[in-house]
Amino acid sequence: MLAIRAARLFDGRSVTLDPVVLVDAGRIAAVTDSAPAGSEILDLGAATLMPGLVDAHTHLALDASDDPIGRVVAASDDELLDHMRAAARTALAAGVTTVRDLGDRGYLSLVLREELARDPMAGPRVLAAGPPITTTGGHCWFLGGEADGVEGIRAAVRERAEHGVDVIKIMATGGELTPGSRADTPQYGLDELRAAVDEAHRHGLPVTAHAHAAGTIVDAVAAGVDMIEHCSYATDEVIDALRMAGTVVSVTVGADPGVPYPPRLITLLVEYFQMVTRLRTAGVPVVCGSDAGIREAKPHGVLPYGVAALVERAGFSPAEALRSATSLAAEACGLGDSKGVVAPGYDADLLAVNGNPLIDIAALTRVRAVLRAGTLVS
Repeated sequence: MLAIRAARLFDGRSVTLDPVVLVDAGRIAAVTDSAPAGSEILDLGAATLMPGLVDAHTHLALDASDDPIGRVVAASDDELLDHMRAAARTALAAGVTTVRDLGDRGYLSLVLREELARDPMAGPRVLAAGPPITTTGGHCWFLGGEADGVEGIRAAVRERAEHGVDVIKIMATGGELTPGSRADTPQYGLDELRAAVDEAHRHGLPVTAHAHAAGTIVDAVAAGVDMIEHCSYATDEVIDALRMAGTVVSVTVGADPGVPYPPRLITLLVEYFQMVTRLRTAGVPVVCGSDAGIREAKPHGVLPYGVAALVERAGFSPAEALRSATSLAAEACGLGDSKGVVAPGYDADLLAVNGNPLIDIAALTRVRAVLRAGTLVS
């Protein structure tokens, strides 16, 4: 039995002072105020203990370089898988113990998922989407997920189900990363989105839609998608639709503040945080993702900066922001019964930080210790 002491515990929902968290066989056995006789003691002193972070949107295959597309296209499968392993280790070191990979090449994230299930000390728990479904020549076409029309989309969903993915990712609009693609331009209409949802749900899989343009977001909500990624151009109609449907929005705000954005994107980022504030004020459920890998400002492991940005730039309280990357994110990703909460029966994926992020959210970047499946990560 491992007994972990800390100055405070944020359990994914609320705060306990001077806790002792008992861990046995990789799971939380109890949260109490004393350690049983004979326990192994891990004393974290003045640190704050909390659930490991859940990154609802990342790309382990992309390398956050000045040319992530060129590098992913040029790499062999072995080279790309090695890079993904390194990205997973980097994320884990930052306290990210669960990632949802929303776009790989050749289903390599499923290979990594199985590796890390066997060796959890090597990286986070991985939820894998495989290649995102996109139109011919559409956003992220280079990952190999092109599909057109209702029947093409149904076939693409079935293919992913046969591979054993955890979630279906569909590029409902274009995006900034792909040359020639536009974030404000629809790629699929309502009928195609409905086909994706119907086929995915028939296979017991959730659907998340990459959607920037307002009309497409409304269509995706009407089609019954389980989550919206980005949600950049949220009008009043969009916010009303999201709130009424209870659709979760994954806001991709993780970025290294020390790496500058291009001037055009700086303006868009200001507008994006204004949109996130409106979502929060309206009561739309929001979880935090990083979109790590897509540009130099988004290296792997950057999620804690995104959580901090929700406080600093979008008006979240520290507790709200922490929940967006722990309990709420785990629930939205279908892991609400095992991740994102420190309570008996939950996986002992834990993060300890120096300081108190409930007062100073920047403390989230000051990692003291990470535990994966109850074992301290060196």
